[in-house]
Amino acid sequence: MGTVIAVCTSPEKGTQKTNINEAVFIEDYGIQGDAHAGKWHRQVSLLSYDKIEEFRARGADVEDGAFGENLVVKGIDFRTLPVGTRLWCGEVVLEITQIGKECHHGCQIFQKMGECIMPREGVFAKVIRGGIIRTGDEMQVVGHE
Repeated sequence: MGTVIAVCTSPEKGTQKTNINEAVFIEDYGIQGDAHAGKWHRQVSLLSYDKIEEFRARGADVEDGAFGENLVVKGIDFRTLPVGTRLWCGEVVLEITQIGKECHHGCQIFQKMGECIMPREGVFAKVIRGGIIRTGDEMQVVGHE
């Protein structure tokens, strides 16, 4: 089980996301008001809080949302979960659709640190059932459907 530390969105692709503390998740679409929402497999991005903290310990000055992640969750290592894993957070159900992504080396974090953790630690999901997720909510890994 994990705890939601941040809920982040951005109005434009390619920009850092901002923690808005709660958001509406729309079935088969993504997060209301987020640039990456749409009818595709990468509707929501998730990153483990613990991985962000490890990166900060190496000198990275990054805020929640800096990697383009929508949800920062403490206590779940998303990288270890297979595609198809379902995550429940209140009434919202997410399904992991992709692990990692190719990073464009022009991102600000890569330019500053020489690396970025999103390509190897971030995961993507689609919204199976919508609802609201807030900072402080608990998230459960419920396996495959």
